[in-house]
Amino acid sequence: MVEQFIALNAFGFFLIFTRIGAAFLLLPGFSARYVNVRTRLLAALTISFVMTPALAASLPGLPPSASALALLLIGEAIIGGFIGIISQVLISALQTAGTLISYLSSLANALIQDPIAEQQSSIIANFLTVAGITMIFVTDTHHLMLRALADSYVLFIPGQALDFGVFMDVLSRRIAESFILGVQLATPFLVTAMTYYIGLGLLGRLMPALPVFFVGLPIQVAMQIALLALTFSAILMVFLTHFQEGMGSFLAP
Repeated sequence: MVEQFIALNAFGFFLIFTRIGAAFLLLPGFSARYVNVRTRLLAALTISFVMTPALAASLPGLPPSASALALLLIGEAIIGGFIGIISQVLISALQTAGTLISYLSSLANALIQDPIAEQQSSIIANFLTVAGITMIFVTDTHHLMLRALADSYVLFIPGQALDFGVFMDVLSRRIAESFILGVQLATPFLVTAMTYYIGLGLLGRLMPALPVFFVGLPIQVAMQIALLALTFSAILMVFLTHFQEGMGSFLAP
């Protein structure tokens, strides 16, 4: 009885926990440094426990050797990490947009610790990423991440060989799409900044004695902040659609 429990229940639970736990190390919001490690571990264990009865039928049997078991667990960890990396790449669109907006508004040197990227970033980039994470949880989009983890057992069957070529292709495409989206989100700021710079340059040529830096910088900062207030909701709506489509690619057809 004990051997049957270990072979079926415990093995299936820890196999699922390997993929879920690896994903929770990278999923936005769950993997943030301000989230207690014990809380993160408890959430991963709880979700793995809930998913075990539903996914038990799709799991392979207990491998006959320790080396085969190690390879199986490594494969599950790679799949979970891949899903987590894709989610990080999707949210990096806001990081790119915020960095570009900071450069265009002369606030690139105003750095603060970003709890999402876990590095020093500009105030605007930090503001956008935190707002994006908040929108993900407020709109229950984090349920989509959990559903993607559950449906990943249909796309990536445990025990089968991993196609790293497909992994790299999907990752490169997502990186390119997120970078393009980040630039597109910053396009209004780029247009206004270029227009302002051209006008300021003409003004400096017409009035050589004018201290362009002291006159132009406060206006530039105020103008870009006002534009951010006008476009903030649209930026988050476009990002949320992008994030949902990206995570939705892991859902079973």
